[in-house]
Amino acid sequence: METRGTDRIRLAWPDVGPDELEALAGVLESGMLTMGPCVPEFEAALAEACETRHAVAVSSGTAALHLAVLALDLDPGDEVLVPAYTFPATANVVALAGLRPVLVDVDPETMNVDPAQVDVGPRTRAILAVHLFGRPARIEELPDLPLIEDAAGALGGRRRGRSCGSLGLAACLSFHPRKIVTTGEGGAVTTDDDRIAEAVRRLRHHCWRDGDDMPAPGLNYRLSDLLCAIGTTQLVRLDELLAERTRIAASYAERLRDLPVVLPEADEGDVHGWQAYVIQVERRDDVLAALRAEGIEAQIGTYALPLLGAYRDQGFYAGATHAYEHALALPFHTRLTDSELDRVAEGLDRLVSHH
Repeated sequence: METRGTDRIRLAWPDVGPDELEALAGVLESGMLTMGPCVPEFEAALAEACETRHAVAVSSGTAALHLAVLALDLDPGDEVLVPAYTFPATANVVALAGLRPVLVDVDPETMNVDPAQVDVGPRTRAILAVHLFGRPARIEELPDLPLIEDAAGALGGRRRGRSCGSLGLAACLSFHPRKIVTTGEGGAVTTDDDRIAEAVRRLRHHCWRDGDDMPAPGLNYRLSDLLCAIGTTQLVRLDELLAERTRIAASYAERLRDLPVVLPEADEGDVHGWQAYVIQVERRDDVLAALRAEGIEAQIGTYALPLLGAYRDQGFYAGATHAYEHALALPFHTRLTDSELDRVAEGLDRLVSHH
């Protein structure tokens, strides 16, 4: 595709450098590439960051969700409530665990699960609440069911003074390169519940118990020492990384505040985790195509599950459909310069102000 303007503005760019390289070299020299000392070190730092007793590192955010759901030990056909607007993994893991994901509509403005739309049925056993794009969900308004937080994008976020990752029975994190802390690929389950932590630890390592018995079939969802070493180095800078992202979000808000767009923000008193900077615009697809033609890597927010083949049988969800049609993720990373932010803002201004 022909691009006008200057260089491409990347959607995401992980904040990694010499410290991560040095950490990797140390693991390579040790010869312990997996199941070594870097895993518990990373887990201890994560548990501290999330203010939980346990953190269990696994191979991806999806693996974290899968193991957290399996650890609930529900019966086949039991129902788990899932937001209708989220990355599909949130619902997929429920289906793959032999359970039934039941979609709940989202608030079209916050794009998080709408507590008013929750309907608890006779087989509802748990709820998966997503802090979408890092905005803490209003989880205290949800029904009193076992709650798993999909906090994939919310590391560093806070709801009413409490750390995202510590608000439910368990929480699931992702360390994909678009996340604030990255290990390349990776995830973790955080919890204060000893039984959940133990189940996740066993399940990630084939379900071995004490090395010589395997009471049930398990999986290999381990995270290697190489990736944990990167993660520990990143976690040291969590406050700094979040401060930098918060500054870029504020720079966007300043430039876009007079445009006819909906800007992202957390509820008053909450701390946004700023995994992505997602606005809402009219004619989103046209705006997205035009920005890309100018060399600006924008992206849709995420997916309305009822519009995907796997979940189409669940009907129409107005909030999810609205969010899907309007949400636009702008370039968002710590390398963005003022002139690049200006370019994004000027491009949006031309596209949304004159129609």
